[in-house]
Amino acid sequence: MRVISGTAKGRALKAVPGMSTRPTTDKVKEAIFSMIGPYFDGGQVLDLFAGSGGLGIEALSRGMAKAVFTDIEKKSVDTVQHNLQATGLKEQAEVYRTDATRALKALAKRAQKFELVFLDPPYKMKVIAELVLAMEEQALLEEHATIVVEHDAKDVLDETIGQCRLLRRADYGDTAVTIYKRDNPTS
Repeated sequence: MRVISGTAKGRALKAVPGMSTRPTTDKVKEAIFSMIGPYFDGGQVLDLFAGSGGLGIEALSRGMAKAVFTDIEKKSVDTVQHNLQATGLKEQAEVYRTDATRALKALAKRAQKFELVFLDPPYKMKVIAELVLAMEEQALLEEHATIVVEHDAKDVLDETIGQCRLLRRADYGDTAVTIYKRDNPTS
């Protein structure tokens, strides 16, 4: 695993020790960023279920100004911290060890808003719609936010979730990437 492009291009990323996470392959990461970017001019990214932090770190490297990483596993949080240090992006990031629902509530209390969200929960958790709706209800999404969901290729996600509509889906073996775009809530 490595950072593919941007300011930290080529830097190696450490994987979370053990078998409890599935890191996003470089091929899938490259495909995701060609669909949503490839580069950004500021903004804030949320990497929920961060694992190694590879997606959020890639977004920072490609121009996002700030990132929030959350994961419930201590090994994952430690790995994200290590990878942020290794890429020189630690100053632009906040890392929290908590579950997704608590993280969203805490971020809402701080009036955080995100242009880009990565949702990559364990495949057995079927919580995508619930989390997207919670982000909307808690006003965590910018007007035209992009939500990137990594999930089991067998799962078919809804065409719309709240004010977010499915833009694109791509399958990579057992993994699928579904991208949602938040529609303008005033139109």
